[in-house]
Amino acid sequence: MPGYRRQLYRDDAVVLRVQKLGESDRIITLLTRRHGRLRAVARGVRRTSSRFGARLEPFGHVDLQLAGDPEGNIGSSLHTVSQVEGIDLYGKRFLADYPRYTAASAIAETAERLTPVEREPSLRLFLLTLGALRALADGGHASTLVLDAYLLRGMGLAGWAPALGDCAVCGTPGRHGAFSVPAGGSVCPDCRPPGAAHPAPTTIELMSALAAGDWRTADASGPASRRECSGLVAAHLQWHLERGLRSLPLVDRGGPAGPDQVGGRPTRPALDGRMDREQ
Repeated sequence: MPGYRRQLYRDDAVVLRVQKLGESDRIITLLTRRHGRLRAVARGVRRTSSRFGARLEPFGHVDLQLAGDPEGNIGSSLHTVSQVEGIDLYGKRFLADYPRYTAASAIAETAERLTPVEREPSLRLFLLTLGALRALADGGHASTLVLDAYLLRGMGLAGWAPALGDCAVCGTPGRHGAFSVPAGGSVCPDCRPPGAAHPAPTTIELMSALAAGDWRTADASGPASRRECSGLVAAHLQWHLERGLRSLPLVDRGGPAGPDQVGGRPTRPALDGRMDREQ
């Protein structure tokens, strides 16, 4: 539009993804607090002289000044980053830790997939994503538990939460022995479709604990329950997304199981519920 001047506005955001653009620029995919998912061009950030290139790396929590139309009514869909300050660059804390890095990659890809419409505010998903990355950075819980808790709660926000108590088909109360992804979760004997899985009771207990933020129960779970839980959660998510996540097969599911040991070295415990609140 002739004479249109791009509006300057501020927001804080989680950096989900970066892509090269030209010789020195990048396109940054952001999940913002007030404006949902945005894409913005960061000019010159790949030059060694860039003032804020290091602040726009994946998994960081940043405060930005952006140029563009936050409502998306006028102009390009791409915004421009004019200022950025790091609030907490979580990725720097686990850059060399493969289990936590791959879990963070799956979290970021899921956040992007759960926000298909740009500029649609999603505060609860923003806070959930921020809390999950903070939990990975603190290292108080095994990375696979943090990831599966995020996926379960993210599906809950999207309306896809698996039934873990009452039957997903008829609503019969109780803990049931079968689990069917197409049916929506746990199913009673009368509603059980062919091919339904029969997870261990401890696996359903773990899934319920992760969905509810019961970290005491989750941290005490065994490796077999964690592996089975991860498989069911991943299958349920990808059924609803209708195609797989590229990063999910790369997640290290064989890492240390204890809450005080992540990536082969001791870490300080995180507070229970750290994923659930912003600090």
